Amino acid sequence: MPMTYTLILGDFAYSSWSLRGWLLLNRFGLPYKTRLLDFNDTASVAEQLRDVAPARTVPTLVTPEGAIISESLAMAEELASRHPEAGLWPGDPLARATARTLAAEMHAGFTTLRGDCPMNMRLAYTGVTPSDALLADLARLEVIWDHARKTTAPEGPWLCGGYSAADAFFAPVAARIAGYGLPVSATARTYVAAHLADPAFRRWRAMGLVHGATLERYARDYATTDWPGPIPRPAKAVSTGTPENEACPYSGDPVTHLMETDGRIFGFCNAFCRDKTVADPDAWPAFTALRDAD
Repeated sequence: MPMTYTLILGDFAYSSWSLRGWLLLNRFGLPYKTRLLDFNDTASVAEQLRDVAPARTVPTLVTPEGAIISESLAMAEELASRHPEAGLWPGDPLARATARTLAAEMHAGFTTLRGDCPMNMRLAYTGVTPSDALLADLARLEVIWDHARKTTAPEGPWLCGGYSAADAFFAPVAARIAGYGLPVSATARTYVAAHLADPAFRRWRAMGLVHGATLERYARDYATTDWPGPIPRPAKAVSTGTPENEACPYSGDPVTHLMETDGRIFGFCNAFCRDKTVADPDAWPAFTALRDAD
């Protein structure tokens, strides 16, 4: 049996650090099961993590032998050590050192961007006027992104060659830049667009759209606009019809919930499996394999 990690996460729509931790496993094909914490103020994150002390933040990773890793950068390093074949860090020494520097600076900095623009996968805004401090954060992002591309990966779209842990660390930054319509260069916009189109990012956002309550404390008083990423294929939940499949494409369990897309009906084992697929059908390889099978 392969080792399986337990990944403890916050809310899909709002927890930017959880997105980073999830990408470190999901994007690199590592085995894990998830546990979701409640962001509804019923109990603090630290209180909900009492059974995995000393962890007090999300994401937290519990290894098969019981080690508790509750810092995202430590998660990246430990997973890279345990799974060198996964390619969390680039193989080239120059690119690897650059990627580690990028991830460390993201882990420690950009506090104005974090505070002024909380990640919110359910909303996008227009008419945002950044403060001088926020513009300084954006300017610094441009400097380090441009340096990484020029020295390690001039062809892009990722910062240091292929997708690495550094890109996972900047995925919530891409969500913020896109979601708040922040002013960045054309080159930076291309990098942001690569994140928004990445299937793993789209899977996370799809789950954020359908799981959990809408938390008003993450909203800001700006005019809203359409999400700037790829437009999902139309789909909807239905209550009647004959599905083409008898087993859920994710769990293999019997079908209980139905979805219609492109005039076809597919079944899933629960409402969440159906709804995350409705939110973005093309983001889910298990579903697209079923849909596109001859």
